[in-house]
Amino acid sequence: AITLDVYKNETCSCCEKWISHLEAEGFHATAHHPDDLTAEKAKRGIAPRYHSCHTAVSAEGYVFEGHIPALVIQRFLTEKPKGAIGLAVPGMPMGSPGMGNHLDPYDVLLLKADGSSSVYTKIDRIDQQYRGKLHEN
Repeated sequence: AITLDVYKNETCSCCEKWISHLEAEGFHATAHHPDDLTAEKAKRGIAPRYHSCHTAVSAEGYVFEGHIPALVIQRFLTEKPKGAIGLAVPGMPMGSPGMGNHLDPYDVLLLKADGSSSVYTKIDRIDQQYRGKLHEN
């Protein structure tokens, strides 16, 4: 199983739903509640324009900012794009894992070590986020 450390506010319920999504897809997630979540993001090179409500970190140090589908994280960790520090879904788009079942299409961004980003994948159908049956958000 892929293990991620998830840094979040203790009271954020959408983050808990996202962690449940990860675990339903076979991940192991450990939640941490730092005093300064913004500082956690900064020390990992995540610019404010990419921020969301939680930050996950893989054993290799890749960052996953926001409500990224587990399948997209799995693909990233298999591909390990050169020059990348991780992925981000800025904000909290409706229909992303943990954010309900009405999808507002959104982009998953590839975060690059030089501070830039590009679109890694576009999510425009709810079934692009889940392996088998749809999960309750």
